[in-house]
Amino acid sequence: MPDVKSMITVVNPQDGAYVGEVDNCDTAAALQAIESAVEAYEISKKLPAHIRMSVLNQVANELYEQREIFAQTIAREGIKTIREARKEVARCVDTLRISAEEARRLTGETIAFDQAPGSENRFGYFKRLPIGVIVAITPFNDPLNLVAHKIGPAIAAGNSVILMPHTETPLVARMLVELFAKTELPQGILQLITGHGEVIGDVLVTDPRVRMVSFTGGSVVGHSILQKAGLKKVSLELGSNCPALILADADIEQALEATVSGAFWAAGQNCLHVQRIYIDQSLYAQFAKDFCRRANAIQVGDKLKETTDMGPMINERAAQKVEGLIADALNKNATLLCGGERNGTFFQPTVLSDVTDDCLIAKEEVFGPVTLLYRFTDVDEAIAMANNVDFGLQAGVFTRDLNAAFKVADALECGGVMINDSSDYRIDAMPFGGVKGSGLGREGVMNTIHEMTEAKTYCFNLNP
Repeated sequence: MPDVKSMITVVNPQDGAYVGEVDNCDTAAALQAIESAVEAYEISKKLPAHIRMSVLNQVANELYEQREIFAQTIAREGIKTIREARKEVARCVDTLRISAEEARRLTGETIAFDQAPGSENRFGYFKRLPIGVIVAITPFNDPLNLVAHKIGPAIAAGNSVILMPHTETPLVARMLVELFAKTELPQGILQLITGHGEVIGDVLVTDPRVRMVSFTGGSVVGHSILQKAGLKKVSLELGSNCPALILADADIEQALEATVSGAFWAAGQNCLHVQRIYIDQSLYAQFAKDFCRRANAIQVGDKLKETTDMGPMINERAAQKVEGLIADALNKNATLLCGGERNGTFFQPTVLSDVTDDCLIAKEEVFGPVTLLYRFTDVDEAIAMANNVDFGLQAGVFTRDLNAAFKVADALECGGVMINDSSDYRIDAMPFGGVKGSGLGREGVMNTIHEMTEAKTYCFNLNP
């Protein structure tokens, strides 16, 4: 890599304390990374499946052995409490192991060419082949597992990959890449580049030698990538403002437990964050009271303390943005049920009601610890309200009625519906992605591998 003349300092968002630093790469470094990835692809596409599997399993095993060190890094550089960080590390181990398993399942199918008249003597098949150089751009809120969701499938499929982590949380991503460097994975197949998007982002995204861009992050940046990328694959996960519907026959304790967790996990800085809850009128008063009681009981503070439930927002700008969205709603006659106060980067768990459609927070992704409560008297009304946004990642529905569950799940416009769970539920093997403004494509290891490969058909015209 070319010499890098400056560094990016990584600080703890709760107090500004120094955590570490990474290279602040320039355009020359980005071009060199692409060149190296192009050369490495000639090796990666021929790398046997057993080696790809071995590499991924080695890294998963070593990560498991170092799980506490990785969790501490996640908690120090990012937004998660130590307990949240440990869960992320455990999921990352699983993601890598699933990637290794999927490498052995990268198969094709035979094709019945004789279904077409005149093709009786033809036989063939297709198989899935890697697409080439992939650029993976990851966010701050899951700085380890979302990295694994991109580089694990990319390596499993035989591609070369350039990883660009978020500038606020690059340290744990670098640690993971260093584990790969200790395996037999040939040099250049996986590269880390750190720097600012406005400097190196366009170079990585627009270069025609890059055959896919996989991005998780904000809508504005996602739309910009889509406009600039050119003729290549683009996978975008752009967030949401996920709804939950609490029907009249729901198990209230189950609904409260799931939605409170989904609302305030990682201080609401989560694309699956429970932002809007629609509650049957008959349950509303008690549900709102109990939801706020639980929200007020959340322990906010030092991320490294075992008793802390919720940490800070990623920086003060993000916290101020949430503050502004709340102020806008209150100025338009919304009701503050609890929370609403900011202290630096810390924001109290906040619940609003009476939020009208002209409030910004009703339509945008808040990406903070704020949840909106709504009443409904008719299920079709609740479905219409839940769908009345330009997002559609996941949703939750709480009911004991199987017929109602199917009806609501089919009617909701989103990529996944969790029955008797909040929108925040996910396993790493399932298809994951959204509709409308929530993005393009699907993640989840198997689905990502399909996105990162292409079918190639082989047909033999045999002599009769």
